Amino acid sequence: MMTDEIKLHAKRRIAVVEDEPDIAGLVVSHLRKEGFFAESYLTAEAFLGSLQRQLPHLVLLDLMLPDADGRDICRLLKSKDAWRSIPIIIVTAKGEETDRILGLELGADDYVTKPYSLKELAARIRAVLRRMEDQAAVKVIDIGGLLTIDLDKHEVRSGEGFLDLTTTEFNLLSLLAAKKGRVFTRDQILDHLWGHDKIVLDRTIDVHIKNLREKLGPAARFIQNIRGVGYKVEE
Repeated sequence: MMTDEIKLHAKRRIAVVEDEPDIAGLVVSHLRKEGFFAESYLTAEAFLGSLQRQLPHLVLLDLMLPDADGRDICRLLKSKDAWRSIPIIIVTAKGEETDRILGLELGADDYVTKPYSLKELAARIRAVLRRMEDQAAVKVIDIGGLLTIDLDKHEVRSGEGFLDLTTTEFNLLSLLAAKKGRVFTRDQILDHLWGHDKIVLDRTIDVHIKNLREKLGPAARFIQNIRGVGYKVEE
């Protein structure tokens, strides 16, 4: 009998991008038994071609593909407006910490190292989908009990009242706060705020962060600088 959560995610489309046919077949078969609609793609070309027909709800992405580096595929997905909201779980034999960090910095939502348990993989997929659904439903974000961000009203309130933030400062804070704990690189922040406007420089982000921290007062400590990488909100 299917649990309520499995029923909730039944027929969610999972794209399994894996170049080893035996592994791809096992993963697809197990995910279908778990209630997902799963399809495998042995090459990056086949997977990217499928996006023109129908978008998946989540991508399991192997980094070592015969015709492309999986990291480049991750970058591509996160650079396109139509694709960037698709959650990605990187699946790879590369288990070094630097590889995991790089994958997450590129925008992946989770990272699974081979060999892995198929049941754990299905559980991770459900966890990522649940997290994405929760984030989509959130209209008000609380940060450490000191700040409240109302996404619909475009307002930020502290214990001392409403804060006078510029549109850029509000969008920057909302981006970081919506995914607490996730590190956003300067390039990712630039793309989110200004698209591909090449006139805007990386150091512009640092200036906005500095101004934002000054306005946040005691809550400024929640915005953390990850040296050489970017910024995150951590309670």
